[in-house]
Amino acid sequence: MGESVVLTRILVVVLAGGAGSRLELLTEGRAKPAVPYGGMYRLIDFPLSNCLRAGIADVWVIQQYSPGVLSDHLANGRAWDLDRTTGGFKVLHPHQGDKRGGWHRGTADALWRQAPLIREFDPEALVVVSADAVYKLDYRDAVAEHLRSEAAVTMVTTRVDKSEAGRYGVVQVDDEGAITDYAYKPDDPASDLVSNEVFVFVPDRVLDLLDELAEEADDEEGLEDLGDDLLPMLVNAGEAREYRFEGYWRDVGTVAAYWESHMDLLEADPPIDLDEPGWRIQTAGGRSAAAGVHNGAEVDNSLLSPGCHIAGSVHDSVISPDVRVEKGATVRESVLLHGVVVRAGAVVVRSVIDHGVEVGADARVGGDGDIALVGCEARLDPGQTVPAGGRFPQTSEQE
Repeated sequence: MGESVVLTRILVVVLAGGAGSRLELLTEGRAKPAVPYGGMYRLIDFPLSNCLRAGIADVWVIQQYSPGVLSDHLANGRAWDLDRTTGGFKVLHPHQGDKRGGWHRGTADALWRQAPLIREFDPEALVVVSADAVYKLDYRDAVAEHLRSEAAVTMVTTRVDKSEAGRYGVVQVDDEGAITDYAYKPDDPASDLVSNEVFVFVPDRVLDLLDELAEEADDEEGLEDLGDDLLPMLVNAGEAREYRFEGYWRDVGTVAAYWESHMDLLEADPPIDLDEPGWRIQTAGGRSAAAGVHNGAEVDNSLLSPGCHIAGSVHDSVISPDVRVEKGATVRESVLLHGVVVRAGAVVVRSVIDHGVEVGADARVGGDGDIALVGCEARLDPGQTVPAGGRFPQTSEQE
């Protein structure tokens, strides 16, 4: 690894203000980082647990869209050992009262609006991450490599299916790890190597550039995302390097990807261990009783969370706390979020069922096509219920 680097002052900024519209009903009324995952967790638990693993105590979360659920989850940061007397955890919101006040228009804009606070903190390294992916990464390792390289920005990179690469910032690198080209969400990706939305910056350099871009920006549009102008500028100036990440990384920003990532957890040898000793994904929330599997129930290849009660059949599924599957009900290849009730005789297949939904007796949800997503705004009756004997999605004959 070469000469060691002493790390003295790292600030992690978690960008958690996005609406996450591609997750459809899952982000109605909750910010994308607050979307439940893996039964017990929420998406923001991953970057916060990475900070805990790395021993990084100064973590700021920038919020904007529908912050209520996320704020309740974060509380004072205690679940991730961030409730310090000095420093530690901070939640930042849009504000008024100075020239940087107003709504965030993108990731670069959100960072620019909080720049005075970051300058005052005066970190040695600024780590900026999103909160919408499932992965484990020790940020301190990425920072150490960044400081050794003396780059202005180090982008953590990973390979994805090339058909999906156009959703990200696509990079090309030379043999020494220097980033030679960066294209943000291109129509025709040049490679399958992408930035996974973890960046390590030289603080003054990036904040100075954001100030310059803000002065040049149209008052109506302002700054947008980091990938629009800032990152290409640093790449073109020869100041960008990669830190290659070879582990499991999954952006769960679409309903299909969200479901597929849950199915990954059910493999015989899962590609990511959420309960790994020494690197458990930490979360907040109350305690529930142990899961109950009752006489006559059938459960295989599934994750059951505390507080759930299974009397029916559950196969290849992820079951969140306080879910009830009654005798005679069947759940296959599905993700059931907190408090879902599946009544007797109902069948749920290849579906994601949102918090608090009740699937009525003998109803059927999902099938062999696209992943069915049932939530509070799915044009169901006021009780958030798939009616007894009903079908979702509806067939043309039922409409």
